[in-house]
Amino acid sequence: MMIAPMLLVLAAQMSSQVTPVQPLPKGTGLPPPATEEGQVLAPVTALLAGIGARDAARIGDAMRADATATSASENADGTRTVKHMTRAELLARFTPGAERFEERIATPAIEVDGDIAMVWAPYTFSINGVRHHCGYDHFDLVRENGRWLVQNITWSSRTTPCEN
Repeated sequence: MMIAPMLLVLAAQMSSQVTPVQPLPKGTGLPPPATEEGQVLAPVTALLAGIGARDAARIGDAMRADATATSASENADGTRTVKHMTRAELLARFTPGAERFEERIATPAIEVDGDIAMVWAPYTFSINGVRHHCGYDHFDLVRENGRWLVQNITWSSRTTPCEN
């Protein structure tokens, strides 16, 4: 019967000792609009909204006049193609139509150094709510006259595997 009181004392001592545990990392939410990172992300968000609206003028408003685009596609048969486009060639891809486009990025990595910045993020592209392809977007941005604009967009494109 002496063991029971000793176990109670031992349990009381153990319950008063707390092993320090680091808090779980916070989620990677988007930066607040007022931060520099939020300002860098603003033209990217506007460009993606323009894609969703199939509005070339809206897309173009987020880009410099001499902006470029490059796509690196991996086809289902394993062939790969790289295509470089001028701003005009990119904008010509977005004309009004019945299909609904949606491009979503997730967990963007944003780096800023003075008047240059980059945004890197996985994305999915859907047509009429059905995933069409996925990959990674890379946006190069420059700040001119206090305004961030997209200088170049580079993206990978594949149909499988699309995890996000």
